[in-house]
Amino acid sequence: MFAIVRTGGKQYRVAAGDKIVVEKLDGEAGSSITLGDVLLAGEGSELKSVEGLTVAAEIVAQAKGDKVIVFKKRRRHNYRRKNGHRQNHTILKITAIGAQEEKKKAAPKAKKADAAPATAEAPAAEA
Repeated sequence: MFAIVRTGGKQYRVAAGDKIVVEKLDGEAGSSITLGDVLLAGEGSELKSVEGLTVAAEIVAQAKGDKVIVFKKRRRHNYRRKNGHRQNHTILKITAIGAQEEKKKAAPKAKKADAAPATAEAPAAEA
């Protein structure tokens, strides 16, 4: 089974067991996260509904990318600036696709029998 997930402004095609490099996500190495923004899912040529579908992943490492050199120059003005940048990224290992997200409904809050009606009646009596 495969899925298309969106994280960090980019889209990735993933399957169980794949390792992907994404923009930096919060978490320690070894912790598990869920990617909830699933755009497409399927198996072979069959597409499945993505309603409530999540992708479970494990953080393998937090790392930095290769250095990118930024060099600025204005000719004939003796202006040169050299700067480097290393982007932070997270390496993920996809553990499972298709784990349905359980939506828990909040239990209705218990109302205080004495306090709630008294405050509701007091403004009505004044008006």
